[in-house]
Amino acid sequence: MDAVICDGAVRSGKTTVLSFSFVLWATVCFQGHYFALCGKTRTNIRRNLIVPLCEMLRQYGFHVSDYPSRNMMTISYAGHTNHFYIFGGKDESSAPLIQGITLTGVLLDEVALMPRSFVEQAIARCSVNGSRLWFSCNPDKPAHWFYQEWICRAKEKHALYLHFTMDDNPALSPAVRKRYQRLYSGAFYDRYVKGIWTAAQGLVYPMFQEKYHIASPPQIPDRYVVSCDYGTVNPISFGLWGECRGCWYRIAESYYDSRISGITRTDEEHYQALTALIGDRKIETIVIDPSAASLIACIRSHGEYRVQAAKNDVLYGIHRTADALRNGEIKIAPECRDAIREFSLYAWDEKSPRDQPIKENDHAMDDIRYFVATIVDHTPDDFFVAALERGNAF
Repeated sequence: MDAVICDGAVRSGKTTVLSFSFVLWATVCFQGHYFALCGKTRTNIRRNLIVPLCEMLRQYGFHVSDYPSRNMMTISYAGHTNHFYIFGGKDESSAPLIQGITLTGVLLDEVALMPRSFVEQAIARCSVNGSRLWFSCNPDKPAHWFYQEWICRAKEKHALYLHFTMDDNPALSPAVRKRYQRLYSGAFYDRYVKGIWTAAQGLVYPMFQEKYHIASPPQIPDRYVVSCDYGTVNPISFGLWGECRGCWYRIAESYYDSRISGITRTDEEHYQALTALIGDRKIETIVIDPSAASLIACIRSHGEYRVQAAKNDVLYGIHRTADALRNGEIKIAPECRDAIREFSLYAWDEKSPRDQPIKENDHAMDDIRYFVATIVDHTPDDFFVAALERGNAF
């Protein structure tokens, strides 16, 4: 075969199997050759693939030398040494990064997240006799170019196609499997739990139920946060959140649409609406659309409130908000009519080749997503390492 394709459910073991097999194949078949390990970003591939791979290789007697400043590793075993370069394929600007190098093999982890231009440039680099292509991914839309070009045409491409489910990972306990089954619903359940290529359709938050999610806080909240989605021509949406007994309540909102009023507000007028929403409450922070530079500057110039840019990974934010709705981490007060209205209208764009909501009825939805991803979510952005001086106590 000219290629290996592994797709399927999350936590099914495909990355572990594929990466270890890739190095075994390279070591057995070649000496002194150059290979590539590619991910969405270099940070992602180091964390998700290279760190566990190196640990596994060393357990089996391989010698691994890592050169982070050069984005390269050398891997040796039984007299064979090969070089593995690390590339990130996050957007269209990434393709030139891999251009020009001659490779004997390339592994593209989470290939469905990479732009086609980068993937095809990486494929074109494999011109050595005996070179092979190695792919892994979680399912996406059936219209996705990789599904159409490689999975549907695997036989024509002379590719070995292997489909993984959670049952293929012997390290995954039944309790963890059940947890993943609870985390997802709809198209994302089909993709991430069942491992099926399927389109997201219908409402983005079908789990939102008025009888369960519309409620006022039972007592005065212990802390307050404001979230904001910024717009000049488009509506601007502020949400006032209060935490009470471990649950965050959207207790009030300010929603202004200049297209309805016919009058465009200045940033100073937006700030006045913000202060009216807050009143005399003590606000911990204002979480705001990171692209709203002028409003952020306006709020900071008054020196009254702390402002922070929101986490703005759209799909992750949507997944986390859906999770918060299912788990009862957020509720919406009856007074927040625009948020309630948008929950009933916010839908997936079924015509788009990518997973994205329709850019309508999304302003309160965006400020809620910013709030959940930045305040409610407890997942750390990264890890850190501290060096301690060794003393007698150790």
